[in-house]
Amino acid sequence: YHPTASKDPVIQELASQGKAKVFTTDSILSLLMCATRSVYPWDIVIVKEGDKLFMDKQEGGPFDFLSVNENAADPPMESDKPDSLNTPSALSLEATFINQNFGLQVVKEDPDNDYQFDNPNPFYGPDKTEQCASAGLRYQKFDLSLNKDGDLTLWIRAEVNAMLREDSFITICTLNEFNSNSHGSGGAPNWRAKLNSQCGAVVATEMKNNSCKLAKWAVQSILAGADQIKMG
Repeated sequence: YHPTASKDPVIQELASQGKAKVFTTDSILSLLMCATRSVYPWDIVIVKEGDKLFMDKQEGGPFDFLSVNENAADPPMESDKPDSLNTPSALSLEATFINQNFGLQVVKEDPDNDYQFDNPNPFYGPDKTEQCASAGLRYQKFDLSLNKDGDLTLWIRAEVNAMLREDSFITICTLNEFNSNSHGSGGAPNWRAKLNSQCGAVVATEMKNNSCKLAKWAVQSILAGADQIKMG
């Protein structure tokens, strides 16, 4: 669960202290930076409070889910059948859950050597009973001024998923296969038959069919200050 920027208590505190003029999150800024690759519609909500701008999202909108084969020559299409598994919405929901759960599965938890950030997770309070996912929120500052006398500062909330060693953050992402014979597969080979023998062809096809998603992941990793991206 990733609340939008204007509902983030840390960002609200930074804004009240006059630390910057513009505030947003890595998911919003990454999609804005990769807009030329985007095919599916999306929108950004701009909230102006005094001289502060908050770049927000609609809850439950495109920023909360991953697309699948968005850049394929013939992408997936919605169906009149309510139980269809290969529609953009169904594939997006599946990909989002796979990506979240994959990140939890590959991280080795070590309570004795957990990295402790300076401040606790602002969205995980004492009233929460479930264990918090292994991830860290980093609030990054960027100076966008055109000259040394300018005053245009941007604060963003970005996420890292794990550490390889002390102070070496990484982000974790994963691609997933769906029926290669269905509409919208974008010419993807059957992973079960080709992944071991033609790994390069599988990866190349995914880079072509999901260029927007992959570019967003790369930008998000850079914004978070991560040293590496691990992909499954």
